[in-house]
Amino acid sequence: LICIAMALPIAWAIALPGAVLGRVMAQRGMLGSTGAGMALVVPMLLGVEARATPPTHEVVTVVEIAAPPEVVWRHVVMFPELPPPNELLFRAGVAAPVRARIEGNGVGAIRYCDFTTGSFVEPITAWEENRLLAFDITAQAPPMTELSPYRNVNPPHLDGYFRATHGEFRLTPLAGGRTRLEGRTTYVVDMFPQRYWTLPAGRIVAAIHERVLRHIAALAEEEEP
Repeated sequence: LICIAMALPIAWAIALPGAVLGRVMAQRGMLGSTGAGMALVVPMLLGVEARATPPTHEVVTVVEIAAPPEVVWRHVVMFPELPPPNELLFRAGVAAPVRARIEGNGVGAIRYCDFTTGSFVEPITAWEENRLLAFDITAQAPPMTELSPYRNVNPPHLDGYFRATHGEFRLTPLAGGRTRLEGRTTYVVDMFPQRYWTLPAGRIVAAIHERVLRHIAALAEEEEP
């Protein structure tokens, strides 16, 4: 149901001009060879973007935390379970972050960010204590749980069309023992039309960032006297 709601603007944008054009052609008696030619050309035009290599996109979210970088860092590397989400987006079925855990230490360690739909696997590629944590994303959870009257619905459009590829946390010390925490996620949308689907994908990534960064801030500020 979520995907249907997001796709409705596209459906209307495609259906309305087509309906108007069809009516005009019918009134003018153009549904012969001209209509057949249009039927062949339009699908070819629609396929141009679908065949192109999808571009990468990046979402950056920033918070300021009333705690020094060495305190914030501990909660960036891993953090305990978040409270249940109140945001409508996540309550509607979009995957919500739950906790982060890590196996190992430094570059090469494997971090897992657990979501309500599964886990993202994040091999660490940069580990600069109290400054930078960067990782690739080699496996990811489904982006959402479809709302449906049927059980165990696994629609194919949820498989591989959104791919998060890289993530970073950057910590910058501020005056007064505060920290600027920046979260970055690089992702690819491989669903036509890409320009349209990139917008809701970016907003979902930003909502995930905000939820995680607020949680990290609360943990760090609670720890810092």
